[in-house]
Amino acid sequence: MTSATQLSTSGPIELVIGGMTCASCAARIERTLNKLDGVSATVNYATEKARVDIAGDVSPAELITAVEQAGYTAALPAAPTSPDPADTSEDDPAAGPRLRLQVSMALTIPVIAMAMIPALQFTNWQWLSLTLAAPVVVWGAWPFHRAAWTNLRHGTATMDTLVSMGTLAALGWSVYALFWGTAGTPGMTHPFELTIARTDGTGSIYLEAAAGVTTFILAGRFFETRAKRRAGAALRALLELGAKDVSVLRDGAEQRIPVEQLPVGDRFVVRPGEKIATDGVVVEGSSAVDASMLTGESVPTEVGPEDAVTGATVNVGGRIVVEATRIGSDTQLAQMAKLVEDAQTGKAQAQRLADRISAVFVPIVIALSVATLGFWLGTGGSVAAAFTAAVAVLIIACPCALGLATPTALMVGTGRGAQLGILIKGPEALESTRRVDTVVLDKTGTITTGRMTLLDVVPADGEQTSQILQLAGAVEDSSEHPIAQAIAKGARERVGSLSPTEGFENLAGLGVQGIVDGHAVVVGRAELLADWSQPVDADLARAMHAAEAEGKTSVAVAWDGRARGVLVVADTVKPTSAEAISNLRALGLRPIMLTGDNRAAAESIAAQVGIDDVIAEVLPQDKVDTVERLQAEGSVVAMVGDGVNDAAALARADLGLAMGTGTDVAIEAGELTLVGGDLRAAGDAIRLSRRTLATIKGNLFWAFAYNVAAIPLAMAGLLNPMLAGAAMAFSSVFVVSNSLRLRNFRSTIG
Repeated sequence: MTSATQLSTSGPIELVIGGMTCASCAARIERTLNKLDGVSATVNYATEKARVDIAGDVSPAELITAVEQAGYTAALPAAPTSPDPADTSEDDPAAGPRLRLQVSMALTIPVIAMAMIPALQFTNWQWLSLTLAAPVVVWGAWPFHRAAWTNLRHGTATMDTLVSMGTLAALGWSVYALFWGTAGTPGMTHPFELTIARTDGTGSIYLEAAAGVTTFILAGRFFETRAKRRAGAALRALLELGAKDVSVLRDGAEQRIPVEQLPVGDRFVVRPGEKIATDGVVVEGSSAVDASMLTGESVPTEVGPEDAVTGATVNVGGRIVVEATRIGSDTQLAQMAKLVEDAQTGKAQAQRLADRISAVFVPIVIALSVATLGFWLGTGGSVAAAFTAAVAVLIIACPCALGLATPTALMVGTGRGAQLGILIKGPEALESTRRVDTVVLDKTGTITTGRMTLLDVVPADGEQTSQILQLAGAVEDSSEHPIAQAIAKGARERVGSLSPTEGFENLAGLGVQGIVDGHAVVVGRAELLADWSQPVDADLARAMHAAEAEGKTSVAVAWDGRARGVLVVADTVKPTSAEAISNLRALGLRPIMLTGDNRAAAESIAAQVGIDDVIAEVLPQDKVDTVERLQAEGSVVAMVGDGVNDAAALARADLGLAMGTGTDVAIEAGELTLVGGDLRAAGDAIRLSRRTLATIKGNLFWAFAYNVAAIPLAMAGLLNPMLAGAAMAFSSVFVVSNSLRLRNFRSTIG
């Protein structure tokens, strides 16, 4: 780690935070840091990082001390000299919770079975229950006990406090009843008696409640930890997009070296199909570069000497020599990775509803428990009866249903989503869906297919469309350029097999030529045909201008000394996009198209699908700025995208929806993934997320309501173990049944 004294306090700094167990921990650290003069901090529970802006004289060491005094750990991150290595199984943060959950589940199932099924209550069954349940409550629930102790030292209460108190109270009272009461008597059973009667409690055990609650909540924490691990996956996927090695020119010869060893000023060779190793300037050769993953522009960019190129983009044309101008953390790819990380770190995570309720509920329960104990002792009741009532209050306040409320709804909701091609990563993805009022959509690959397609053929007077396609398609079939491949594919689909081409030549940046069926064919820009004394006539020129005014690409075709026609190529709208936009409007959302493509193309596509607001010709940073501007204006923004250039905006938005047909980086940066690439799934995802969130809220309400209703009985000393068990079972069954209703969710996709 970097020394705290070595870091300048100018500008924002990052801290790596340890010891957080829930979103309310992040909020507590945030409050602690923001109390320092001149400090503005944002803590992200998912990435376990704090972004701190310092306007005063506060040193990083003081920030770390403040976090440690709040009961957590903090450190400055290691210098970002190279990408983090891929995670190994030993580094998997979910490995510990997984083992704890598996062991606890194996021990808990027989405990619950024996407590709830009288036929399994053999002689001395209660002692086996204690043997199995004790490790679950002590070792399995240890993270909750540790967090509860930290909370206690700092005068706060969370879900961890409630779990720790309830499970320890249930275990403690069960141990007392077994060793000093009558519960340890051979032949003791739990009969199904739901009568309300006062008892001293010494014949009652609550081991199934203690073990069951622990295991249920461990399951929730495991799934949460597994989802948290994905928070850094977008950065890893982004950094892996770059080239791993490069062919540098040394003393006139090519030498293959790792890209990390490439210095600024060196020249390197990029062949067709290879990734450009780093940002630089072309010094030799010309080609077409596919930069769609960075810019979203579907048409490759023609480059030649003195043109700038970007690392990780793909050379799809000829051989070029590039001089490196930026390396390492200075490249555009590294800057985009930083954008994504900043967006994730700066994004405030919504606190868990259970934690927010617990912060109020736990102190009230403790106060009621102490008041119950004092009341019974003060009115002359026996010590055993007083403690029975007080402990019963703590036990009934820690319901199984509370542990089931979120995991069951998430499990059913995410399972139904997966069936419909919608992947929901965790509770955070649901929090914003209810409030989202604006949806920002990338164009290329989201609203459109992201692939060039032959749309139209405009023949000159007296020419046949089929012959134009046959000859132009045959020549273009020899080229690797995406526009050429679109023409060849379209020609093959319309006229069948294509003739072989002789003497093929790629005229970089202009077009192609070759001999097909005895005709000397030229396909390319109008300037190329003019150079070959085969200029396009006025009608063809008008057709080319009209296509380009709509953001499409036009290519002229000539053979045997005369221009014969024009081919129009463009990225096409997905057939379901217009319906998808209509569905989003029906949900009360305002659609906005955001694209790096040119304005003419963007407005043409927007008109086809019914979008009124278009923001075009934006860079990746501009996409983030646009999302932030909309948020500053009071909008709650959902972002739908598929490319690397969308990743930072997906992370910054209140809700990120990534197209599953897009890049891994975009998928990792979004909270929801639409597997099939059908934009209609975006509306389904928002509807399903809202339904799932509403179900979680309903579950939490009833989980607390059942137990709040039972607390007065516990305080009155009228709560026998079977009544407590029945209340827990009924609330749990209700929660599970309510969650299962999500299986009936229907998609708008036929």
